[in-house]
Amino acid sequence: MQTLIVVVHIIVAVVIVALVLLQQGKGADAGASFGAGASQTVFGSSGSGNFLVRATTIAATIFFVTSLSLAIFARNQAGAGSTAGLPIVNQAILQQAPATANQSDAPQIDEPDSAPVSQDDVPSLPVSDN
Repeated sequence: MQTLIVVVHIIVAVVIVALVLLQQGKGADAGASFGAGASQTVFGSSGSGNFLVRATTIAATIFFVTSLSLAIFARNQAGAGSTAGLPIVNQAILQQAPATANQSDAPQIDEPDSAPVSQDDVPSLPVSDN
């Protein structure tokens, strides 16, 4: 189902681009691009304007619906919203944190004692006699 929606989404996106590029500005005459009276015979007596505007509106509505559907699919696959919008990784950490915090047999990490730094450990710059 999701693959079908992705395919429809891509096709509609290409159709919208084509329809927008086919439309003319408000000042352009419809007869200039289709010939003198050809626009009225191809698209009806109202010319190409209404047809292209309606087709663009329908394609934009389909694009909006497919975008919303894909967003819902992505949300369901990610599992978002199950723990107040936290990502899945944070949910796993929150579920494991109380179990390890109360265990006394958890391995303890010994930190080495920090020894003071002696002058022998610090590199020095050579001194020039200028």
